[in-house]
Amino acid sequence: MLVTQLPAVDSAAEICDLRSALGFLKSIPGQLAWTEHPVDARKELAAVYKQVGAGSPLPPPVASGPALIFENVKGFSMPVVAGLLASRERTALLLGSSAASLPFDLLNALHHPLPPITVSRAGAPCQQIVLRPPFDLRTLLPAITHTSRDAGPYITLGLLRAEDPQTGEADVTIHRLCLQAADRLSIYFVPGRHIDQFRAKAEAAGRALPVSVSIGLDPAIYVAACFEPPTTPLGLDELTVAGALRRRPVELVDCVSVPAKAIARAEIVLEGEILPGERVREDAPSGSGCAMPEFPGYMGVAQPELPVLRVTAVTHRRNPIFQTLVGPALEHTNLTGIPTEASILRLVEDTMPGRLTGIYCHPAGGGKYLAILQFRKLSASDEGRPRQAALAAFAAFPELKHVILVDDDVNIFDTDDVLWAMTTRYQGDAGTVFIPGVRCHPLDPSQSPEFSPFLRAPGLSCKTIFDCTVPYGMRDRFRRPEFMPVDLAEYEIQS
Repeated sequence: MLVTQLPAVDSAAEICDLRSALGFLKSIPGQLAWTEHPVDARKELAAVYKQVGAGSPLPPPVASGPALIFENVKGFSMPVVAGLLASRERTALLLGSSAASLPFDLLNALHHPLPPITVSRAGAPCQQIVLRPPFDLRTLLPAITHTSRDAGPYITLGLLRAEDPQTGEADVTIHRLCLQAADRLSIYFVPGRHIDQFRAKAEAAGRALPVSVSIGLDPAIYVAACFEPPTTPLGLDELTVAGALRRRPVELVDCVSVPAKAIARAEIVLEGEILPGERVREDAPSGSGCAMPEFPGYMGVAQPELPVLRVTAVTHRRNPIFQTLVGPALEHTNLTGIPTEASILRLVEDTMPGRLTGIYCHPAGGGKYLAILQFRKLSASDEGRPRQAALAAFAAFPELKHVILVDDDVNIFDTDDVLWAMTTRYQGDAGTVFIPGVRCHPLDPSQSPEFSPFLRAPGLSCKTIFDCTVPYGMRDRFRRPEFMPVDLAEYEIQS
């Protein structure tokens, strides 16, 4: 039983891989659960975790709860862990931070990068077992399907690493990877992703692009990998941010079958190459027309032509753990949203330091579409600056669609409090700023001329600022009731 074998870890500073992260959570009540009941990786596992802890925006019934270890996955020898980061509070615990401080700590790490190092193969747990072809990924890995409409089984937390074939600069990103055949995966790249640029350069030269896919990692690596341009421009290795978060470098190892590097302390590594000129329809295994549930809360559309990754070797630890993301829901929100918060904070701090006191990329936007900015007006001259901060947020993260501005007495993590501010400190005709016809994220299903005749082409959106801040000169009229401070521990309240 995996849970009995987890190492004892007393603090987040000791976390260096997935196992130590799980060992740390095991010591904190309510953060880790497990089941030995047999479960099928096809549809059943996701359905179970949806109600245990996946969270919004998956359809109800849904809950936010602990990470969950599935000890007994039918037909597979590997246990599966889901939801490691499906809670902002748990993510903060794993990074040695707090829910409110996460973007500030990530920004600090971004300013103090620590490059990765390469260790010997003997010092890389991910290569304790080496499998070479022939193998069948579909029977080896308990990759999940969420619904009967999924294109096929997906690896949802595979960290892709590759190097620019011209400059040698490295990049890491997470993409949806669908198992297409015994040794082949399809990769969906959102336009503009750096590794897709590497692939295009290699393909133009008629060469394959060597890559690694690392599965089951220190959560700091997954979070750091989700930074996006312009915060992490081409050539900036996000693993330097992960190193800074842990105050020690990420360890890499040379792959055994291709000229690439992988995360040395991963649970599982797929080595291979993206083949030049080869494409596959994403839903070839099922013909469903769908991909998988995507972060806006709808089924993703299967792409007609995707690049193909041919796997040339599989390496893993002894008794490996397969890590997956169910949803995407709260885990996706935290992975993408917290780095987005740090990116916005960085740009706003550069232009108006000390004004932005909090930021939250809300789960309703999947970590990408909706940001709540908490702004402190220090003087009458700060009137209008919150809207400038919102414009800076759009510049920092082009996929952002809506920004809600609130004062620093509003709890940005409490949706009821934010809606209260919108109800009592906002007038639609005075507090709304529309920015029409702007490129946003391609997975928003409302971004089409069929939905809105004002959109001239698919992929365009009307970005909107909701200014729910009080005019500086009217602060006294909007003062909230002030209660006596008390310590509830003194009252021995029972239930």
